[in-house]
Amino acid sequence: MGFPARRTISNQQYDSGPTSNDLLESLISDNIPAEVNYQVVAQCAEEIENIENAPAVSMRPYLIKSGQKSLLTTISIYSLPGESAEHMRFLYMNPEAIRVWEEMGKAPRIIGAQVRPPHAALLTLGIPFSE
Repeated sequence: MGFPARRTISNQQYDSGPTSNDLLESLISDNIPAEVNYQVVAQCAEEIENIENAPAVSMRPYLIKSGQKSLLTTISIYSLPGESAEHMRFLYMNPEAIRVWEEMGKAPRIIGAQVRPPHAALLTLGIPFSE
């Protein structure tokens, strides 16, 4: 009794182009922000009661008085109303604004960070966001 001739399996590989995993990795790496530009600062109802805790009111006079008026061309602060007493207002501050705010003796409660402020946020002080 004889066995049929053995067949060899071809191990040819075809380049079918990028796989779905390659595409996903490419999309993720293309969309990861290079750096976070804004810190998200939450202010509670008690903080908002003091008008000096509004950067639009207190920061400009501070910069002028301290001889740092030129920083008005680098600072960027946006704001959005909050929805609770604990988060009554959100400020989106770039690093220069955070530095000045702390220099003014303020203690920002940073709750997050993001590349740009939300589209609904209003420019409160300084220059608009740009990429």
